[in-house]
Amino acid sequence: MTTCASAPFDHAQADVILRSADGVEFRVFKLFLSLASSFFETLFSLPQAPDGATDQEMKDGLAVIAVSEDSKTLDSFLRFCYPSTLADDPSLENLTDVLSVLAVARKYSLDLIEKKVCQALANPKVLETEPIRCFAVARNARLTHETITAARHTLRQPLIPAHFSEIGLITASELLALLTYHKNCSIAVQPLTKDFKWLTDHYVNRNACTWLFGPYYNSCNCGQVTDNRFSLWGINTVTWWATYMKELSELLMDRPSGDTVRTAADRTIQTVRRTGCTACSNSVKESMTELSNLLALKVDEAAAAVCSLFYIRDKS
Repeated sequence: MTTCASAPFDHAQADVILRSADGVEFRVFKLFLSLASSFFETLFSLPQAPDGATDQEMKDGLAVIAVSEDSKTLDSFLRFCYPSTLADDPSLENLTDVLSVLAVARKYSLDLIEKKVCQALANPKVLETEPIRCFAVARNARLTHETITAARHTLRQPLIPAHFSEIGLITASELLALLTYHKNCSIAVQPLTKDFKWLTDHYVNRNACTWLFGPYYNSCNCGQVTDNRFSLWGINTVTWWATYMKELSELLMDRPSGDTVRTAADRTIQTVRRTGCTACSNSVKESMTELSNLLALKVDEAAAAVCSLFYIRDKS
């Protein structure tokens, strides 16, 4: 049993019918499809046999072309083909839809749709919440740039991901490559939590960051760390900053991203304010925001150097 698609694919003046695999009939215009797709342009330009001379199915005087795509995929595909005044581009925030529409775009030679699908995979909202799913879809579609972009965004999440529905789209070696990349980024950023040259180069001298030394410069009651690993210019730093750097080192092993640096800094700001130390509470937000933005940039730069080496060889 067949049904008719909804507007705008039910037009009375349409000149061809596309029937989806699940029996939905789309009454469409050859012109729109021909302009969007060289496949359809060639198909519709083929000489037509006289009436009754072929087994071409007809309905209401229109040729019926059966396609293998389901109605949801066909609807998305056709909306890309139609002028925007007649049909809005479909939303591709669902990653399953992205993969199916990309397959159709390639099958029917729609380069513009493929570009829009790539843009959907680069949607910040999707990348920030579902980076590993984006990675799987992009890798399965052999989209190199989108694969690397998604891999970078996975650094904001734990090294070992939870199960995700698209895991079957990639091979074990591809997943291993992603996990290895994640681990290598974790290793690459670790020196930043041990060697503070990035900090001393930025501030030049201790007088530009007196907040880091607590009681050494003011009436701070937070105390100074005794661990010389956290001394700067030969002076031990305030205890809560050393604690921040220690905790951050562990966090970056699991999430080697600038976002991790900023999130940890926000927690430290709240912790310091709860201590009631007037000297530190008054300056901690401005000071830690500046420092964490600087460190976040350094972390992302270190990870980016690893990402330039991230490469998965396509199957021949």
